[in-house]
Amino acid sequence: MPVPTGGRILGLETSCDETAAAVITGDGRILANVVSSQAELHARFGGVVPEVASRRHLELVIPVTREALGEAGIELAEVDAVAVTQGPGLVGALLVGLAAAKALAWANHLPLVPVDHLHGHVASLYLQPERVEPPFLCLLASGGHTLLIDVAEPGGFRVLGTTLDDAAGEAFDKGARLLGLGYPGGAAIDRLAREGDPAAFDFPVARVPGLDFSFSGLKTALLYAVRDLPEDELERRRADLAASYQRAIVRALVRRTHEAAEQTGATKLAVVGGVAANSELRAALPDAAFAPLPLCTDNAAMIASAARYTDAVPLPGYLALDAYASG
Repeated sequence: MPVPTGGRILGLETSCDETAAAVITGDGRILANVVSSQAELHARFGGVVPEVASRRHLELVIPVTREALGEAGIELAEVDAVAVTQGPGLVGALLVGLAAAKALAWANHLPLVPVDHLHGHVASLYLQPERVEPPFLCLLASGGHTLLIDVAEPGGFRVLGTTLDDAAGEAFDKGARLLGLGYPGGAAIDRLAREGDPAAFDFPVARVPGLDFSFSGLKTALLYAVRDLPEDELERRRADLAASYQRAIVRALVRRTHEAAEQTGATKLAVVGGVAANSELRAALPDAAFAPLPLCTDNAAMIASAARYTDAVPLPGYLALDAYASG
């Protein structure tokens, strides 16, 4: 990455329902990190609507970029490279950010760095002031992904296990919908679970071979529990259901992480992604390095951070870049 220590990287992130822009330095200092969430916009639908997300990104990507540059106290002409999420994610949403990044880079004769969204989450650990140095075993748990990865160096990682169906964050969102808690579900379940008894319900989690995860059966178990309770008892025990459901997800994540550590001999653990903000998961892995709370959910600082370890595409080659939906 041809950005010197004192250089500046403008990052853009539009992979799902956050429109984000950030400016960081080549040595990982965050000068600005602006995130405009669409959570309220999608709440009425109980989840992200791709077309709605794409259209909102079109409205926000330039204002958010201007705000990030303003917070950093610089002009676009002072940027040394533009970084952008290329995938995975919602293709329509990704194309908005990619097109904006291409235009900004082209107009200012800058290199463009296409970044893998998952690498971005891991690279949230490489920002100051509490940088985590590889090697480490990393649990990446978000709304769209659940992975166990071996991180040997900052430029990449090796996948050890993934989810066979729902991601952990998706399981939280679907569980919240079943409990009538709305969207986004992870934070809603986390709040309600603090009032409930995590041992009130015994929700099983599927044991699958290797280091993979499966959460679809857990969601079905919650569905049956909700369906079988009378309306008045359901209301009375909603917090217990949330606490028990959350405990089952967290136990599955922690168990697999410990199994992976035993198999690989890893002595350092890290957790990134939106689910890394969950209070019970943080308590269950007290010795792990967690991404800072502002960097758990999708943001552009992590994308700019990953760009420091990703090859830039020079002008005009990046005009041919396309987005990809899956990793």
